[in-house]
Amino acid sequence: QVRLVESGGGLVQAGGSLRLSCSASRRTVSTMAWFRQAPGKEREFVATIRWSRGNTYYADAVKGRSTISRNDAENTVSLQMNSLKPEDTAVYYCAADTLGRIGVRSSDYIYWGQGTQVTVSS
Repeated sequence: QVRLVESGGGLVQAGGSLRLSCSASRRTVSTMAWFRQAPGKEREFVATIRWSRGNTYYADAVKGRSTISRNDAENTVSLQMNSLKPEDTAVYYCAADTLGRIGVRSSDYIYWGQGTQVTVSS
């Protein structure tokens, strides 16, 4: 079992930046990702990173504005989000998998954090 804990959410004005972090309790995961869910909408993929090689993949909605990275020493994955827009408002979830896939579906990940709220005001 892997426990994921997110941090770094909050309220920011449009155009601002936030850095989300996700701490994993064990290093058995091979891929970690961020998803988000806005009120009344389905959970959607944001970004993912393969732990061993650092391969990354982004959703078109955040590409060019966000960077996912990993910290081997601290066993954390971060999501730096810049030029935030009101439509980025959502609960952001950290997810992890042990099979090494670069997945964009929720079903590709077996471990999930509790989520952290990001609110972008206009």
